[in-house]
Amino acid sequence: MDGTVTTTEDPYALFQDWMADATKGEINDPNAVCLATATPDGRPSARMVLLKGVDARGFVFYTNLESRKGGELAANPFAALCFHWKTLQRSIRVEGAVEAVSEAEADAYYASRARTSRLGAWASKQSRPLESRFALEKAVAEYGLKYAVGDIPRPPFWSGFRVLPARIEFWRDMPFRLHERRVFHRDGAAWRLEALYP
Repeated sequence: MDGTVTTTEDPYALFQDWMADATKGEINDPNAVCLATATPDGRPSARMVLLKGVDARGFVFYTNLESRKGGELAANPFAALCFHWKTLQRSIRVEGAVEAVSEAEADAYYASRARTSRLGAWASKQSRPLESRFALEKAVAEYGLKYAVGDIPRPPFWSGFRVLPARIEFWRDMPFRLHERRVFHRDGAAWRLEALYP
């Protein structure tokens, strides 16, 4: 017996509970998450992004598709996420395949962004060498003139990804480093739950 049990407990509901606590308890960006991707030959890279949606399908973030992470996900569509809330002494790890969000989802989120952020999406050649800060500010100003009237359309190279979790681990700090670790494994439409040694 390996200690794994099929469960009716919903890891998404537990995530939402923990995120609600983080929203109340963390000073800055409770939705900040470390995103790890890998190159086609398996070299890892990680960076912070902001979680912009979660539901029973998975965890959503947005980016420039021509960025380093966009290129890595296009070549190797798997990722890991790690949330860490130091003040709460909790962490959540998510691992799984990645898919593109729908055009409608990307349009809706893009439209909700501040005007300058939408202009910045056009102006930024994300992850590529920047010759000067002035060059970036000039590009923002140029797109501001181009879209001075009316809506700012979503760039064709800007969209989102959804991490489809196969594994979600909830970690909670406990005295004497005897931490609590609970892992949900996707098993078809169900979840299997197991505890891990700290």
